Order: sequence, then C-alpha cells, then structure tokens
Amino acid sequence: MLRPRDRHRIGLPRLGALLVFLTLALAVGGHLSWADGQLSPRHTPVVRAVQQARPSVVNIQGRKTVRSDTPDPHGVDPFRQVNGMGTGIIIDDRGYILTNYHVVENVDRIQVTLADRREFVAEFIAHDPATDLAIIKIEDSRPLTVIRFGISSDLMPGEPVIAVGNAFGYEHTVTCGIISALHREVQVSATQEYHDLIQTDASINPGNSGGPLLNIEGDMIGINVAVRVGAQGIGFAIPVDEALEIASELLNAERIERFRHGVIGQTRERGEGREFVVTGVQPESSASRSGLRVGDVVQAVDAHPIRRRLDFERALLGRSASSPLPLTIARDGQVRQVELELSPSAEGERFEQLTWTVVGLRLRAMSDAEFRQLRSRYRGGMRITAVRSDSVAWRQGIRSGDILVGMHVWETLSPENVRYILNHAELESFQPLKFFILRGEETLYGHLPLDAGQVLQAARRSQARG
Repeated sequence: MLRPRDRHRIGLPRLGALLVFLTLALAVGGHLSWADGQLSPRHTPVVRAVQQARPSVVNIQGRKTVRSDTPDPHGVDPFRQVNGMGTGIIIDDRGYILTNYHVVENVDRIQVTLADRREFVAEFIAHDPATDLAIIKIEDSRPLTVIRFGISSDLMPGEPVIAVGNAFGYEHTVTCGIISALHREVQVSATQEYHDLIQTDASINPGNSGGPLLNIEGDMIGINVAVRVGAQGIGFAIPVDEALEIASELLNAERIERFRHGVIGQTRERGEGREFVVTGVQPESSASRSGLRVGDVVQAVDAHPIRRRLDFERALLGRSASSPLPLTIARDGQVRQVELELSPSAEGERFEQLTWTVVGLRLRAMSDAEFRQLRSRYRGGMRITAVRSDSVAWRQGIRSGDILVGMHVWETLSPENVRYILNHAELESFQPLKFFILRGEETLYGHLPLDAGQVLQAARRSQARG
C-alpha cells in the first residue's frame, strides 16, 4: 500500500602628477578602472583574471589509505591513513569537476569546498590513470560557475601565467610566474610519467594538483599536476587542449547515460578557436539514420553552442533515450538541421530487462532541468514510464507517470543507483524493499517484497542476453 510521507576631490597640483602616472601606467600595459569616482591602479590584469576564475576553483580534502615508506618488521603490508588535499575545476554547471586522479585516488569521502565556503561530498565518476585525470561530481540546487577554457596550442615561453589552488591546505592560494618551457617529459615516480607538459616557475606546491594554470586573461590553459622534488621554481601543468579531450572521454554520454548515438568526433582548431567535427559515423546507429556525415561540424545541440568535443558530451548528459535531439550542423558552407535520436546501449537494455522482470517497471532518467520544474525537495529521480500488470510494483499501486526518488536508504537519481540497490549483496536483509515516489505534489512510500534469488537470476540472464 502507498502512504503519504510526512550582496575627493583632486587638487590641480596633484592632478598633473596623476595624469603623468596614468600615461605611464597605460604605456607599460597597466589597466586602470574607474570605480566609485576613484581611479584604481590596483585592479590589474592578474587581479581580474583571479576574480574571474575563482568561483570555478574548488578545494578538495579527504582521508586516504597509502602504503607506508617504513617496512613492517612483522612482514605485514604497512598501510597508514593520511589527509589528502588538492584542487579541482568546475567544468559543467551541474557540478562536474575535473581534477588529478592522484588527488581522489583511494579517498573514502571526497570533501569539496567551493569559493563561497559551502561544502559538499562528491561522487567519483570516472578516471584515466595514464594521464592522472579524474572527474568527480557534486550536487547543488543551483547552477555552478564554469571556468573559461583557453587554448594551449599557441602558448609562448615567457608568457605570464597564474596558478590557483589549495597549496599546503591554504585555500585559493594565488601565485604568478611565466611559462618556462613547453613539451616537457616528466617522470615523477616509478609508475607515473607525464608527457608534453607546460613548465612554469609559478609556485606549485602540494595541494595545487588539479588546479588551473591561467593566462593573463583568466582563461584556463593548463591543469597543475606536478612539482619537481628538490627544485625551486619548477612546476608542471597538463595543457588544457589535452586535458579537455580526456575529460570528454571521461564524460562520454554513452558510458554515463547508457545510451548509444553513434557519433565519433574530435575537437579541431579553427583560426583562434575550436570546433567539433564529425570524424566517423557508426553503421546502423542513430547518427547514421539522422544523415550525419564525416566532415560535418556540429555547431549546436538543442540550442547549446558546441565548440569542443567536451561541449558535445556535456550537452548529451541528462538526456533520455528515444528523445529526438535537434542538432545544428555546418556542411559545405551551409547550415542544416538534423535530429539525433538516442537509443539505449546494450547495458541500458540489460538494465531495462532487470527492472521489468524483477520489479515490473520501466524507468527513464530525468534531466536536471526537467526535475527542477517539479519544485521538489528531492535532488532527482527516475520517471516510471510503464508498470507490468500483476508485478510487485503493480500490486503496490505504482503508476506510470510516478517518479521513483528512493529505495531503501538510497536516492534513485540514475540507472546506476537502481542497479546498485538491486545487485546489492545484502538485498535479502532489506526485504521488503522500501521505496519512495513522487505523485503530483505528494511523496508516497511502500514496500516491494523482492526475492533476492530471483533478482540474481534475472541479472545473470540479462547479462547473458547482453
């Protein structure tokens, strides 16, 4: 049964001196601003660059287990708990954060602090050990500020740069320097080697890892990654072009959302900017049926401008399968409109088989924008699109159109959440499985008497079919 749940004036002698100062400041590239009736030479390009980037830089803290450098006399592998720290960069306003993998590796609880001092616990999304990059995500009720991306293909030795990060735990520390060299190869340990790094003399210390290296205009042109032990004034950063391509792989919508579209593409230089060009179309895919061709330039996805592959992947996150997605493309000098229909991936189909067989539900992930329209106190949910007659869900009174927001003690924001619950080793002890749904403005709950053995068998059958 379903139940409701409960922010002077200036004298003439001084005026001449000020005009001389103003002329000299402008001659050497100084930027002065007029604020509250006063000229302020303090508002330099560095200050403006930091002010622009600061809301997009987060501090990361957490305890991790590491192997001790001191051998254990009893022969037991020695491990110890240490406080880890690092920095991250907001790359999507829904809370996706790019950082170094070594910052969040083996961290039990990833604590993220924003520039406005608000704290969150982040979810680990994906990582790439070879490049030492990772994606984590926090959930906020309001859009976050995304850092402005620069480009790293035109960097120049001697160019001024700025590093921002959690140096030695001192949050939002700012240091300045220049680009010392480009294309450095750095071996920092027996297992970690970096390629094609930016070398800088801006102070980069432990805790700066994962933070942005900015140019004088406040654009991110690298991700601070390494300090040379024993050296002074030598730090390194991953070029932004490479980092964002890796981020695109980590945020691949086919992997995260479990649907298939068939578009293969890459970021390409165009003048002083970037564009996303289709380099391949998978046969018998949605991309193939839509008429996309190799060489097409994707300019927009559902009115979201696309400049990089990362923009394309971000635009697909939160979308539902079987929903046509309008794409604006450029082909042979003409702008065209096509529709890309997303279809469930093999893993998505296995998920549908599992929930339909065991619970009697077909579920569809809801985008953040769609869920926010409900003005609910919950963070998200899965819309129920069908209920199988005589299933445990049907007998509990669940209807098509309801929104599943929780099972047992966990939220159900995505297929991964539901799959985690149904495949849990202790599912038997959760019985009957409590669930929570939204229906209109009401929150209702009930209990699903699931057979853990049946769930396991259904999961195995769906894996075999996949």
